[in-house]
Amino acid sequence: MATGKEIRGKIGNFESTKKITKAMEMISVSKMRKAQERMRSARPYSEKVRNIAAHLGQANPEYVHAFMKRNDAKVVGMIVVSTDKGLCGGLNTNVLRSVTNKLRDIKNDGMTTQAVAIGNKGLGFLNRIGANVVAHVTQLGDRPHLERLIGPVKVLLDAYAKGEVNAVFLSYTRFINTMKQEVVMEQLLPLSALQMQVDAKASEATTGQKHGWDYIYEPDAQAVIDDLLVRYVEALVFQAVAENMASEHAARMVAMKAATDNAGNVIGELKLIYNKTRQAAITKELSEIVSGAAAISG
Repeated sequence: MATGKEIRGKIGNFESTKKITKAMEMISVSKMRKAQERMRSARPYSEKVRNIAAHLGQANPEYVHAFMKRNDAKVVGMIVVSTDKGLCGGLNTNVLRSVTNKLRDIKNDGMTTQAVAIGNKGLGFLNRIGANVVAHVTQLGDRPHLERLIGPVKVLLDAYAKGEVNAVFLSYTRFINTMKQEVVMEQLLPLSALQMQVDAKASEATTGQKHGWDYIYEPDAQAVIDDLLVRYVEALVFQAVAENMASEHAARMVAMKAATDNAGNVIGELKLIYNKTRQAAITKELSEIVSGAAAISG
């Protein structure tokens, strides 16, 4: 059985751990609120870009952008959005499990993969499994910046436009609420006109606004569509990163709260053991004193 000194040492260690996890929980609460505000403020832009892209696609059916064309390349692009730091429960594990399953399916189809990693955890995972990482960006901080995301993502976009990549998939964690986040594996390219229309209708149903879309083009419709579809894809990636950051702080808050509660439970159990050990030691000493006194008097 552990001595009283050893138990006191363990109690002190768990109390220190509890203070750290409690501080991390409070920090995550603060960061989560800011991340949710950024995520929600980015949604109207993404929805409007989807609306306009879908409307332009309907208004100009004779022109098909490179992002909407399919090709026969034997390479599939994968954009993996993860976190830079850990201690956020199973957030990264769930995303990377989904990526692993997708990579297995791609390999079974006789194709190879080119990956872009956003976040340290995804980059480390892709390097460990020997994936072909063509670009990456890490240390994004607490606020995603589009200018830092454009470069790595553009590598796959350009490869697809040249016909070197068959499709591009985006994997990230979508924020549902504080207690729930879900893994998303969606096809980024080729863009589906039908899917864009569905997204536009869903956006209109959410906002309750429906406007006409008789646009005047300057300089011409083709130039506008070319630039707009690139912005559309970039908006999807930026929104995915914003959603992932909000999910990260929510998951870390929940994980740190659970760790704090568990540390409190362990401290309570150790204190109970310490008190029992102390009482046993006192009882033993009293018994020895009584026995010694009886031996002397007898």
